[in-house]
Amino acid sequence: MGVKILAFLTIAALLSAGPAWASTQSAKKAVSSKSKSKSKAKHKKASMKKGSWRTRGQKQIADDRTREIQAALVKEGYLTGEPTGVMDDRTKAALTKLQSDNGWQTKIVPDSRALIKLGLGPDQSNIINADSAALAQPVSGAGNQ
Repeated sequence: MGVKILAFLTIAALLSAGPAWASTQSAKKAVSSKSKSKSKAKHKKASMKKGSWRTRGQKQIADDRTREIQAALVKEGYLTGEPTGVMDDRTKAALTKLQSDNGWQTKIVPDSRALIKLGLGPDQSNIINADSAALAQPVSGAGNQ
C-alpha cells in the first residue's frame, strides 16, 4: 500500500508542477521570439545596405599620384609619352606588364609591390633604424630587358 501512495504523490506533484513548467516554457518562447524578431529586423536593415561596403574607401587614384606612377613607368620603359595624370588603359596595361614581368598578380593595378619597385612605395625617411630595417629597394632598368 505504501508504494501506491508514493506513486500517487509523485503523479500529483508532477501534475501540479505541469502548469508552472508550461508557463515557464511559454515565457521562454515569447522571449525567444522577441529576440528573433529583433535579429530579423537587424538582418533586414543590414541586407538593405548590402553592397554599401563597396562605397567606402578610395574611389580612384589621385591625378598627381597617377602622374608620378606614369613618370616612373616612362623612366623604366613600360610606358611612352608624357605623364597625363589620367589612369587610362595605356597606364593600366603598362602596370599589368610590369607586374606580369615580375610574376605578380595582374588583376589589380597597381599592386603595392609594383609601386615599391618603381620607387613610389611608402615614405621611409623617418625610419628610426633604417640601417637594419628590411626595406625594399627599387630595381632600375627592369623594363628595358
